[in-house]
Amino acid sequence: MDDEADIYEGVRAQFPLSFGKQSKSQTPLELVHNATRRTTAASSTSTAANDKPNSNPRNSSRDGGVGKLVGPPRPPADLDEEDEMPIGPPPGSGGAGNEDEEPRIGPPRPPPGKAENDYELTIGPPRPPPGKAEDSDDDDDGPAIGPPRPPPGAIDTDSDEDEEEDADEEDDGPGYRIPLSNEIILKGHTKVVSALAVDHTGSRVLSGSYDYTVRMYDFQGMNSHLQSFRQLEPFEGHQIRGLSWSPTADRFMCVTGSAQAKIYDRDGLTLGEFVKGDMYIRDLKNTKGHISGLTCGEWHPKDKQTILTSSEDGSLRIWDVNDFKSQKQVIKPKLSRPGRVPVTTCAWDREGKRIAGGIGDGSLQIWNIKSGWVSRPDIHVGDCHTDDITSLKFSSDGLILLSRSFDGTLKVWDLRQMKKALHVFDDLPNNYAQTNVAFSPDEELFLTGTSVEKNNTTGGMLCFYDRSKMELVSRVGISSTYSVVQCAWHPRINQIFATVGDRHEGGTHILYDPTISERGALVCVARAPRKKSLDDFQALPVIHNPHALPLFRDQPSRKRQREKTLKDPLKSHKPELPMTGPGHGGRVGSTTGSMLTQYLLKQGGMIKETWMDEDPREAILKYADVAVKDPKYIAPAYAQTQPETVFAESDSEDDEK
Repeated sequence: MDDEADIYEGVRAQFPLSFGKQSKSQTPLELVHNATRRTTAASSTSTAANDKPNSNPRNSSRDGGVGKLVGPPRPPADLDEEDEMPIGPPPGSGGAGNEDEEPRIGPPRPPPGKAENDYELTIGPPRPPPGKAEDSDDDDDGPAIGPPRPPPGAIDTDSDEDEEEDADEEDDGPGYRIPLSNEIILKGHTKVVSALAVDHTGSRVLSGSYDYTVRMYDFQGMNSHLQSFRQLEPFEGHQIRGLSWSPTADRFMCVTGSAQAKIYDRDGLTLGEFVKGDMYIRDLKNTKGHISGLTCGEWHPKDKQTILTSSEDGSLRIWDVNDFKSQKQVIKPKLSRPGRVPVTTCAWDREGKRIAGGIGDGSLQIWNIKSGWVSRPDIHVGDCHTDDITSLKFSSDGLILLSRSFDGTLKVWDLRQMKKALHVFDDLPNNYAQTNVAFSPDEELFLTGTSVEKNNTTGGMLCFYDRSKMELVSRVGISSTYSVVQCAWHPRINQIFATVGDRHEGGTHILYDPTISERGALVCVARAPRKKSLDDFQALPVIHNPHALPLFRDQPSRKRQREKTLKDPLKSHKPELPMTGPGHGGRVGSTTGSMLTQYLLKQGGMIKETWMDEDPREAILKYADVAVKDPKYIAPAYAQTQPETVFAESDSEDDEK
């Protein structure tokens, strides 16, 4: 073995130290989570329900139980280095005086007065004395695990009340364990994030924004930089208004401001888009699709082939994913007066047997899906809200319906009695048509976000409400400048998602607690980005004059082609502009002449053009004497009757001189 080690060291010495896989020290998880700890957690307002002590045993390890010694006691200070450390029970204990007994390692033996068969192995610290064990009922049932209980004199009445409250919390309110200790932000959007969807496993997150893009995040593939792995733009110039995963999480639907919804696979590849209807047909039941912008969309909770969409054209439609050319069912809401009122939101119940729709006139309508059903709603609440409804959410038991509206309220409805709201929560400002409401995993709590107002100093918050007591549990500040639009509490990874933003920037906040959350943000926040090594090699591409051939030239833009065509007189059929100055043949300024004879005479020197440099009056008077001496043409005919020309004498001195 020594020879093999020497050979290995000799071979290893021939390579540089950076060769091979480097063993780098991992950053402790405690330091990583401390870096993502929320700084605003202490300033968030909460009620007494959120201030209750933490009952998780894993949380107590961070308070004071870490520094305790585990193992045998240290040797005394006066023990010399040469002396041996005794192993086993201290001298003087039962059975320790026998010299032939071998040293023992482990817990002490039972006292002499108790039989060995009746003795049970003790795990952990020793039990309390027999006189004080009467207060507990379960101490004698099994071995004691954990630290010993404090003596009765050290326990006051206040601690007893706290323990009773903790027990009540564990039995009655498990939903109060809200993961709020740590926070990360998924950035990338340039405007408010208006749509959010997390798949059922909690590994992929979709975020849509008013900047017309959809970003896809994968917790398993991200590092601490938290960058998206794909960016989509479903329809150019249309806002993203809704995202929804299929029940199997293999596809997702994207709803935009256009009249067509798109279907993508899990990796972001387009599978198809639904057809647009004919806007000139008045009856919406006769069109094959929506004719106005979509407002909301949701996948069927059980059937992976069925989806539901609502639109500004005043209809809800049920589609089959396998047929993009026509819908399965058209639902027209009940209206108080004829016309087209937009449907602002829609939702399925947990079993997919009921559909709820929020109408633009403030009414709430519910349809039961059954054989032979029509558009007439089974439940109609005319005065649900005073403004547009932005979100509807069914409870899993089918008894509660939550509605969120522009009027700043959140209403709780009992589906068994819909004449009046069960409870109304107000003072919840809402400025976005996609502000939603969500349930906690155990549905003991429900939460919604608030928008930022101009005259209000508070920013966007998440408000948590107790379902059974119908009271506010906690208000958590998410951002001081941005509004909270979408929110979700994922049941599997136990993490809260909240989308924020304004007209300049947007992001998705993820709240988690390392002690009670699983995977999700915990996976990517502890994964450091890969550092470049000296062994990394990347070949730089060589470019050989890419514009040498027309094949590699970029096609000019349409604007430049149009400008170039307008400058060409032959392609644009533009008449020639007149040229200034004298000319020949009707062309002013053309000295070459417009006839072939003129051109040849000029080239041969037979025609000399000097008239351009002469005064026209002098050129005419030059022939005055010739006309008198040798009159031709018309002049001889009038010679007898023509009067004699008499010129006036000039009075100026210049003329006399």
